[in-house]
Amino acid sequence: MKFKRILLIFLVAVIGSTAGFAQDKLSKKERTDMLNGSQGSRYFIEGEKNLVLDEMEKAYFYFQKAMEFSPKEPAIHYKVAEVLVKTNQAEKAMPYATKAAELDPENKYYSLMLAEIYTNLKQPLKAADILEKLTSDGENNQQYNLDLASIYLNSGELDKALTVLDRAEDYYGVMEPITLQKQRIYLNKNNLSQAITEGEKLMEARPGNPAYVMNLVEILYNNNRVDQALELVLGEIKKYPNQPELQMAAHTLLKDKGNIDESIHYLYSAFASPDLDPEVKSKTFISQLNEIKTQNQEILLDSLETLMNMSSPDNDMIYAALGERKMREQKQAEGIEYFKKSLLINPKNAKMLEQVILGSFGENADFIELEKFTILGVDEFPQKPEFWFYDGVVKSAQKKDEEAVASLQKAIELNAGKNPQLDQVAYGALGSSLYNLGDKEEAFLNFDKALEINPNDEQVLNNYSYFLSLEKKNLEKAKTMSDKVVKRFPENGTFLDTHAWVLFQMEDYEGAKKFMDLALKHEAEPSGVMLEHYGDILFHLGKENEAISYWKKAEGSPEASDKLSRKIKEGKYHE
Repeated sequence: MKFKRILLIFLVAVIGSTAGFAQDKLSKKERTDMLNGSQGSRYFIEGEKNLVLDEMEKAYFYFQKAMEFSPKEPAIHYKVAEVLVKTNQAEKAMPYATKAAELDPENKYYSLMLAEIYTNLKQPLKAADILEKLTSDGENNQQYNLDLASIYLNSGELDKALTVLDRAEDYYGVMEPITLQKQRIYLNKNNLSQAITEGEKLMEARPGNPAYVMNLVEILYNNNRVDQALELVLGEIKKYPNQPELQMAAHTLLKDKGNIDESIHYLYSAFASPDLDPEVKSKTFISQLNEIKTQNQEILLDSLETLMNMSSPDNDMIYAALGERKMREQKQAEGIEYFKKSLLINPKNAKMLEQVILGSFGENADFIELEKFTILGVDEFPQKPEFWFYDGVVKSAQKKDEEAVASLQKAIELNAGKNPQLDQVAYGALGSSLYNLGDKEEAFLNFDKALEINPNDEQVLNNYSYFLSLEKKNLEKAKTMSDKVVKRFPENGTFLDTHAWVLFQMEDYEGAKKFMDLALKHEAEPSGVMLEHYGDILFHLGKENEAISYWKKAEGSPEASDKLSRKIKEGKYHE
């Protein structure tokens, strides 16, 4: 037991003396620096976490706390600058970025941050100085030459930009963006020969690419070197005969020189290729449509149309071009059909949609078919009131009056009075649909709104007077309106029928017969309503047998009243 106590005392003494020796190894300053470094690291880590979470205020706070403990740590200064740049405080970030770069001049990211701040502060040439130092320092930072060239270009330092682009080309090799930028600079400096050399260099580096040939052709053509451009194109076609872009270029250049027959040969070759962009085909076809119409021109257009249909079938732009030709030939129905095909592939053409809708209205309009395109209109262009109006009219024509009311009200809401004519026709159509739904007072209010804008709209005047006659309400007003219409349109059967019915309700049967005789005279195929109305008028004039004869003619018509069968059966009038 005594031995154990002695051993324990010995161990305590040894451990105590060892600990004291270790503490003597670090000075007080060193121990303080270690503690500060530890504290600074903890704050730095918290700052990084919040920076990742986009919590900029917290990140800034923690980085500032870290700086209090480690004021000479460049990474902390860099991070403070990064937070300030991200929060659009470039000027405030400048001293921190500068300090980071001073503390660690070998760290390129600190220099890049400083360059970014100079750029944000509209001091591009100072940013350029930094990038110049980076890119001149061996192979490692050559990727920044393109940024440097962009700065010089934006600053108008074209010679410096060229020097840097040459440096970039040495690093990356011949590349399209670099070459095209050098060409622009040379052309800006009126150095055409060097711009051409650059184009040739790109063609040699990437043989068989028509885009690079076309780039050089465009430069030559724009500088009145048509022969040189044509020689280049024809030479490339010999090497690569299946490139329709080059054939189109040959067509344009030969046509420019007056070699029409040869130019058409290349045009046909290009159009026969499925690889030629349909947009190019359609635009070229339209440009041919704009030329003077001759027999040879029509033959050319026929051939191009055939080639387009074979090489680019079911393409919206091709259908649009073919439709345009039919419209110019006054073949509207055929043109509309092509436009429909185009829109069913790509409905994002508001002008064409409107052409199709307006061109499809008429006496024998297929409203079910037409509704497909009014729905396309409101789906693709929901902020255009015109398409809501067309949709409402088409739905009204199909007796879909609830849907019609919704669309017409939407048209009026979107229009907001900007187009009074649209409001006027929409109010008129809305009145008719509301009447059909039984909301008669609201219907008449909308008719009144329509006539406030245009007191002479014959459709509104006719419908309004007819509905009033059915209600046997304000018959004098109805007569005044229908009289106004038949004076302007004395041969319109529908308007004459309305006026006759207004007179009938006013018990002016002789007057009603006079106008109904005119209505039937001017109507090739009288509707069931007109025939039934004529029978009603004849009955009230004491001509029962003639009345029954006309009622029978109206029998079976979907427009006839539900009282018609009873009239025929009983041989007398029923309201």
